[in-house]
Amino acid sequence: MKKLMKQFRYGEKGFTLIELLVVVAILGVLAAVAVPNVGRFIGQGKAESYEVELHNVQTATMALLVESASGELDAAVTTATDDMSTVLATQTTAGDLALSDYLTGLDANNKIKSGCTYAFTQDGTVTQTLP
Repeated sequence: MKKLMKQFRYGEKGFTLIELLVVVAILGVLAAVAVPNVGRFIGQGKAESYEVELHNVQTATMALLVESASGELDAAVTTATDDMSTVLATQTTAGDLALSDYLTGLDANNKIKSGCTYAFTQDGTVTQTLP
């Protein structure tokens, strides 16, 4: 059996240059196709995350307005802000309600982490400004 294996492997010492070039060319083609697609998917993910964040802020604003006494914000926030503790409404029982109480994922200063800013009208319409 050893003689058979020695005869079979005689003269084979590795891959030829042509075989290596073909493998490198195939890997190059695969990389050329994959890299632009990955970049596009990352860009789509950011855009979708901004849309989801806007939806979450709108939903939290509606919840804030439902619990407020007047159904409106205390004042419009016309200058775009990322600080959700500045958006206030008066509660029916006592004190003010802050939008930051209705949102999760804010940083320690009650600010949005994504870099987007938001403006609010008194009736609760939310406008998003992208970073």
